[in-house]
Amino acid sequence: MRIRIATDQDRDRVRGIHLAAFPDSERDLVADLAERLLCEPTLPPAVSLIAETDDGVAGHVAFSPVWSEDDREMNGYILAPLGVHPESQKRGVGLGLVEAGMQRLKAAGVQVVFVYGDPAYYGRFGFSVESAAGYVPPYALQYPHGWQACELSEVGGERREVRVTCVDALCDPELW
Repeated sequence: MRIRIATDQDRDRVRGIHLAAFPDSERDLVADLAERLLCEPTLPPAVSLIAETDDGVAGHVAFSPVWSEDDREMNGYILAPLGVHPESQKRGVGLGLVEAGMQRLKAAGVQVVFVYGDPAYYGRFGFSVESAAGYVPPYALQYPHGWQACELSEVGGERREVRVTCVDALCDPELW
């Protein structure tokens, strides 16, 4: 498996991964999100990675910047979405994508990464509900236990409530 940066030329492949990976009720929403994040310019830049095997593109993950008006020193990203083609699931593709992205973010000096997902799955990467305590998601959550964080470096000072703001592509209450 090879992991590389996704480009605009990968738009159809990225969309196809998420259409195949998600159930009918979510697939269009998530595929649209993945495509928008691939094309939306952000500062700092989003990180979008593709996993390739000999059979083609097996998975995709996006990490986009987040910020807070409450704490201008916060340097964070959010992991969303992660998709692995059903034929490549349970083969370490998701693991490889998340680990590669987290390594890139840590090397870039990112302090914290958020995710809204299954704690049993994301816990293996160091995400936890406890680490997200004090960070308020951009929208009300249907599953509050899914809001998690992973601190990549020491977050200095006393923790106070900080409302997280995200890029335009994630500003859709249906995603939350």
